[in-house]
Amino acid sequence: MRARTTDYSSRLAAAAWAPAVAALLLAGCSSTANPPGPGTPTQSPTTPMSPGATPTSPGAAPPTGTSPSPSPTASVQIGNTLNYGSMGTTATLDCANGKSLNVAGSNNTLTVTGTCASVTVGGTDNKITFDKVDSRLTVLGLNNTITYKDGEPRVDNVGTGNTVNKKGS
Repeated sequence: MRARTTDYSSRLAAAAWAPAVAALLLAGCSSTANPPGPGTPTQSPTTPMSPGATPTSPGAAPPTGTSPSPSPTASVQIGNTLNYGSMGTTATLDCANGKSLNVAGSNNTLTVTGTCASVTVGGTDNKITFDKVDSRLTVLGLNNTITYKDGEPRVDNVGTGNTVNKKGS
């Protein structure tokens, strides 16, 4: 009888990089942290935005900071889940009251307002602060620093060098 072995390190690496790859594939979908609502006019995809420019979508919140050079950013809401991917940006995201959030990318500094039902973070060297995480906080990847102010989520820290802390408001 042959013993079955499982290579968890390759599965972990695949799970950590899958959201980042998906975010890069969707990079052209949005240039703002908060996607426009249904029926909201958006900026023409053929009109490039210069660094520091304000989006023209009335429903979109402008990023709170700029990066030295434009970086690919994807922000797509599917149902009640916000999917955000970027590299080297500073932004504020809003979970409102109970959205789920998936974050992928590297070297981002994010502030997440509202109450997130569940959160998954993949990538490297992200610094993310949450107002509140309710049920689950999963951190994949390397050297991410995650802070949440409120909530009692189940924390799954399955990456390497990640720091997850709860700090009072």
